[in-house]
Amino acid sequence: MTRVRVRGIYATALTQLLRNAGLDVVAASPPIRARFPDADLGAAEPHADIRMTPDRQGVGITAHGDDHARAVRAVVADLPRDTFVWPDPVPRGAVFDAAVDHTVGGGAILDLGDDREAYLPFGAVDDHVTDGDTLRVAIRDPAPPWHDDRPTATSTITVSGALASLDRGVDALVAGAATDRAELARATELLDPDIPDNWGVYWEYDGADASLDARGTALDTLAARADRLEATLADADGGDTPGLVAAPDTTLWAWFGRETRCALDDHRRTVAATMPGHHRIKAGSDAASDAVDFAEALGASVDEFPFGAVTDQFGPSVGASIEIQHGKPDGALISLGRGEVTDRSAENARITVEREMTGGGTYDALGVAREAGDTATTRFTEGNWWYPTVYRSEDGERKGTYLNVCTPVEVFPDAVRYVDLHVDVIKHADGAVEIVDREELQDCVADGLVSEELAEKALSVAERVQSAVAE
Repeated sequence: MTRVRVRGIYATALTQLLRNAGLDVVAASPPIRARFPDADLGAAEPHADIRMTPDRQGVGITAHGDDHARAVRAVVADLPRDTFVWPDPVPRGAVFDAAVDHTVGGGAILDLGDDREAYLPFGAVDDHVTDGDTLRVAIRDPAPPWHDDRPTATSTITVSGALASLDRGVDALVAGAATDRAELARATELLDPDIPDNWGVYWEYDGADASLDARGTALDTLAARADRLEATLADADGGDTPGLVAAPDTTLWAWFGRETRCALDDHRRTVAATMPGHHRIKAGSDAASDAVDFAEALGASVDEFPFGAVTDQFGPSVGASIEIQHGKPDGALISLGRGEVTDRSAENARITVEREMTGGGTYDALGVAREAGDTATTRFTEGNWWYPTVYRSEDGERKGTYLNVCTPVEVFPDAVRYVDLHVDVIKHADGAVEIVDREELQDCVADGLVSEELAEKALSVAERVQSAVAE
């Protein structure tokens, strides 16, 4: 049975979903334990960790063992069609032989081989490093594919757990403790775990409240993992060529779209009061997340996602600057720049964004010159599977309209976000209308990046939009 620990704004919904799928949820936070009073969610070492990404867009999953990774992935991938799941080529806990490509303020950029990079803070390595140095590192914090950040590395090799972690290169049985150092050190000595030489125990906060039996089981599990990693490292001679040495864990990233957030609302609603748009609002900002908790605690009731109230309170408002974050099916995210919100309709859940374009090249698929002074006026409607952008010259002459087909649009306080589905509808200045890039969408299906169901939806939307704008 796969045991999973879950943290973040999606924890209640995912706990319900995972348990319904037959997986065990362990080391749950106090609020989660309160919402599942009849479930055994106590302290135990998980096989997989699910954590909300820093931007609240989705979750990161790190699993110990392929079977457990597949079990969790199957549950998450079964969410609605605007969920995307990608494996990370630089997973948490992976060990690499690395070369310092160059240094930047506060750290070094590492070449890990095979077009992989990581950031090594100077404080995460004992020795001074400079361009060209080679060293062995472990990945401490992997990065979602839609982020610009590189994964963060450290020279300390660690076997991470929920109750405790083991640090390599420590000349002490107990390397550290979350709270009561003395009590946990005594407990460790009492358990007398068979920890590999040169490894030390670091107790995590969840370990402080665990029973002695749970701590002992956790240490046995971690020690076995450390033994396997130690054997792999012993067989790998450190060399000058960057490359992967060991990847004991698998890291996956799940991007949640608007339909998925609504489905997670439904799962959460089976165990706790959940307003419409619960996860959608919480994904916007810390302040918005706190407001949802407050409203639900008061028993506030609304019939649908309150776009007007949310944008009134948290933005975007007319005059605000907002970024267009254009996700791709392979996990990349492209910024289309920032624009000014020139209009907002609470009734239609819509904002209008205007951008001034720079000169150079042509507009994709329209085949007309992109000139300095051109403007792009875009209408984003919350929940729509497409949005239109009208390009005009400096003197107001229409150059064409680009109707982008995408996963349901989400208008967050500082960004509009969606995943582009490649197929688009183009309306030329002379009124001619065509669907473009069908082949790119089919390539994504063939590569396993877009499901057949999602591709059919995208083509259906494109055909409907084409008919509407051609009239």
